[in-house]
Amino acid sequence: MGISVEKDKCTGCEMCVSACPFGLIDVIDGMAVIKLEGCNLCGACVEACAFEAIRIEKEIEQALYGDEHKGVWVFAEQRDGEIKSVAYELLAKGRELADALKTELCAICIGSGIKGVEHLMEQGADKVYVIDDPALVNQTEDPYVAELARLARQYKPEIILAGATPFGRSFFPRVAAQLQTGLTADCTGLEIDTEKKLLRQTRPTFGGNIMATIICPTKRPQMATVRPRVFKRSTLHGSHAGQIIRLDFNKEGVTSKTKLLNFVADLAEKVKLEDADIIVSGGRGLGKPENFHLVRELAAALGAAVGSSRPPVDEGWISYPHQVGQTGKTVCPRLYIAVGISGAVQHLAGMGTADCIIAINNDPDAPIFQVATYGLIGDLFKIVPLLTERLKGN
Repeated sequence: MGISVEKDKCTGCEMCVSACPFGLIDVIDGMAVIKLEGCNLCGACVEACAFEAIRIEKEIEQALYGDEHKGVWVFAEQRDGEIKSVAYELLAKGRELADALKTELCAICIGSGIKGVEHLMEQGADKVYVIDDPALVNQTEDPYVAELARLARQYKPEIILAGATPFGRSFFPRVAAQLQTGLTADCTGLEIDTEKKLLRQTRPTFGGNIMATIICPTKRPQMATVRPRVFKRSTLHGSHAGQIIRLDFNKEGVTSKTKLLNFVADLAEKVKLEDADIIVSGGRGLGKPENFHLVRELAAALGAAVGSSRPPVDEGWISYPHQVGQTGKTVCPRLYIAVGISGAVQHLAGMGTADCIIAINNDPDAPIFQVATYGLIGDLFKIVPLLTERLKGN
């Protein structure tokens, strides 16, 4: 992989000089000369050159990876031996990606006293690699990083996915760094470019105003994290056969730099929005924190969890673990009721995949109505109490 200037095409126009963000290009004797030291192959000069005189060579390295790296891997995160639901969500999407590439789907499970690994096969995995050792009980990062990187070097997968959980966001970039490959964080979409056999990784950027699609053409494995509840679990139930492969923990090859002194459960773990079948969320339209009792009462009548858009959280009306959206939690309930929420794109990114969305807002032009299954246009202070009373049977 490198960059070069074709002498017969370069006219010395200096367009590439001004385009280079690092000032690494000079025109000498009528031809562009690039200082290779410091160049990160960003491609700005290639786009600026109207004569196509500058080329970045990547095809050779990509071709080398084609036959050597195969398979789609899903890191099946666990806590206290229980496999997290995001693992099953990733297996559903991983199955689609593996089928598109005509390759196998594998789950990687690392921990101590892991239960239910057979369910990973039932949800689509062809193979499940399990490293189960008492030394891994505390889920400290160093051993997990070392073991996943070791397995990736040994078996050479083409793609590795992990959940964008607190642990996944912390340890997975370190694995990518050890493997000297790229990583796209917090993806909301994954698909295969069948022509080039590349993973197209889509994620929101610029505050959710732009959806960026990212590829990693010259390094393997291609790695991405996905927020929980972005993808739905598969409907497979025991209909897929697979193989469980148990591996030993390489204790001698790992030195942990940290020691876990104590584990304190985060309040966010107590507010199980991701697992709720019904969520009632309140927004800025409630006017003041005291009015959140309308949302809580409606949620209680439905046996639902209480959520919020970002403005009430920023104003201190309700705590952050209740926030739904791009900077909060991504949810996918059977029923989502949005009370006084306008529907900013950042909020829609966190709840747009709900099976049924009911919006209550007095603004008929509110963006929330564009994604709502049912819309109630009117005064929420009249509508919500009526709904609550009806649900209570009063």
